[in-house]
This record gives sequence, structure tokens and C-alpha cells, in this order.
Amino acid sequence: MATFAIKADRFVLPGATMQGGYLTIEDGVFGAWSAEEPDCEVRDYTGCIVGPGLVDTHIHGFYNHATTDREAEGINLSSIELARRGTTCWLPTTFTESVEQIADSCAAIAAADEARDADFVGAHIGGIYLEGPFFTMKHVGAQNPVYLIEPDVDVFSAWQEKAGGRIVKSALAAERDGAAAYCAALDAMGIVTSIGHSDATYDEVLAAVNAGASCFVHTYNGQRGLHHRDPGVVGAAMTTNGTYAEIICDGRHVTPAAIRALVTAKGWDHTVLITDCLGCGGMPEGDYMSGGLPVVMKDGLCYLRNEDGTTGSIAGSVLTLAEGVKNMVDWQIVTAEQAIRMATEVAARSARIDDKVGFIKPGRNADLTIFNGDMTLNDTYVNGVSVTA
Repeated sequence: MATFAIKADRFVLPGATMQGGYLTIEDGVFGAWSAEEPDCEVRDYTGCIVGPGLVDTHIHGFYNHATTDREAEGINLSSIELARRGTTCWLPTTFTESVEQIADSCAAIAAADEARDADFVGAHIGGIYLEGPFFTMKHVGAQNPVYLIEPDVDVFSAWQEKAGGRIVKSALAAERDGAAAYCAALDAMGIVTSIGHSDATYDEVLAAVNAGASCFVHTYNGQRGLHHRDPGVVGAAMTTNGTYAEIICDGRHVTPAAIRALVTAKGWDHTVLITDCLGCGGMPEGDYMSGGLPVVMKDGLCYLRNEDGTTGSIAGSVLTLAEGVKNMVDWQIVTAEQAIRMATEVAARSARIDDKVGFIKPGRNADLTIFNGDMTLNDTYVNGVSVTA
């Protein structure tokens, strides 16, 4: 591969956002940023801001493929389409299904990862996220209640074997029997545990956090809310030291004002932008299946389909992470630099994969997301190759 340099107005680098200059890419990996023009091909993105490739740590699928399909080819097709829209790394996220079905989903994701060669230019699989099945019925949401069970480290270990060691994050309700022990055991393995779909009290959440839980699943959604005499899961997400809070940034799951409240309490550097996108993301409106349940996509959102044909509660988003970054800037909640970092380095740290993705550093894969001045997506690079449609 040839050596070239990206020229732009701003570069979001680990230590600071650099004004102007050039970022060198050689053989698909990052070189250094320089204020001086290098002696190589220059690709001009004047007027743009360049950040690391976006990292989506909570996403079930895209472009009519999802983890519940249990097909390696579908995972890789999702990855290609995600990269074209700005996401260069994702954690394929499972649903609450049977123990055997989740194992098969893990095996399919592992097979997708292993099937890739050097020419593949889709979003990297940063690991696997298990959303369930250790949840509470009260906040089951769009998870299938038939398969709810207690946290079980032996069951997790079997899934991890099927995944080839790729599981990096596992969600649970903090009030389930054995939750604290599960959090402690996974933390010792280096696996993130995340609190969600939970009716836990503030103290029950603290017990899980003190045992090792370090993240909160799509904050506000599917959890006991904040009350001045009952802080609940949301209160714990806002106040626990060092933990990370996911937020679906489509403006529909959570209003911008509530997102602002979370960011103000938590800090932008511990708030993770996610999509929670379903497999029908990137597709036209209509009826689909998600996590074994019928859903309908309309007006930019997915809803459960009731037995009588009416639409029920929100099932998930069809957001792209690049759109979420733009939303955060348009709502004036954070700066462009902060929004990009929330979807890259903060996301990567929250899932403990920041040793591989989330930063522009010499020697790492040259994964970039380039935004226009109005924060619309301009271009995406995966391994130094431009992939945007």
C-alpha cells in the first residue's frame, strides 16, 4: 500500500485536538501528525475534522442482519455497511435467548471474525457484548422474557469458549441472585459487567459496582429511574466513581435535556455514545424480527408489534453512531471534539478494548472518521482504505 497524508482543519489526537496539519498513513497504519506537509500524496479534507474510527459498543446488527441470525456472513455484511457509515469497530450484541442460542450466536460471530482476510474492509469486531439473559421481568423491554435466568459464571464460560475468548462485556440486573459474585468473577477475568434491564435499588447497584461492575446499559431506558428518595439505577449511573454510562443518542429513547443531565452529572469522559441499533438499521420502514420478537420500523424508530397488530413499546433504534455524534453537537450538549471522543476513546475504554481501537496512534490500524464542518459524515477509512458510500 502507498503512503499518503490526510490534510484537514482539525485532528482529534490522544493528547489534544491539533489545528490544521497532516496525518500520515503508511501501509494501512497510522504514522505521525505533522504541521509541515510531508513528501507524499496529500488527500485534502480542508474544512473537516478528523477523528478515530467510531466504536459502537452496543449494537445488535445492521442492514437486515443481526446476531440472532447466527450467520457469519451476515455479521460481515453488517460490518461492511457499518463502516460505510462511519463505524469502524463494533461489539456485536446478543439478545436474551436460550443458553444454546446465545452460544450459537457467539460461535457465528467468532466464525465471521476468523473468515476475514487482509482485504476485508468492514468494521472490526472488537469483541462480543452479551445483553442478557440475566435481567428482571419488570424492565425486560424488548428482551424475550421466556429466557430470563440467574447470573451463572459456568454458563458464561461455556459461551466464552464458543466465542473463542471474544466476549468482552456482559449485562445483568444488579438485583438478581448471585449478581455481585458474577460481577466479581468476570472482573477478575478482565470482562466488563454492565447494569441494565434492572429494577435494582441504589444500594443493590452499589453492591454490584463494588464487586466489579463498571458500566450501565443504555442509561434511563430499561431501569429504575431517578427519584429524590429512591435514586435507583439512574442515580447510581450518575454518581458512581469511575463507571461508564451508555446513552442512546437518537433523541427518541432519551430527550436531549435528559442526556444533558446525565453528561453534566457523569462527565462527557465517562458517557458512552451508543446506538443500540437493531438488525433493520439501514433498511426501509416495515415489519422485521428482532431478538425473536416482531417489530415495526417507522418514523426512524423500532417498536414491538403487539399480538393485535398495534405498535407497542420502543424496541430499539436504527441510529448510526455518526448521526449520534452529530446530534450531540447539534443539541449543544458537548463540543465536536468531545462528541467524537465519546464515540471513540471513551467507548473503547468502557469496553476495555482501548489497547486496540479508539485512538489515532502511530502503528495502529488507520481507522478514521472524517466529519464536515456541520458534522455530517464526509469519509471513513478502515485500515487506510476509504470505504464511505
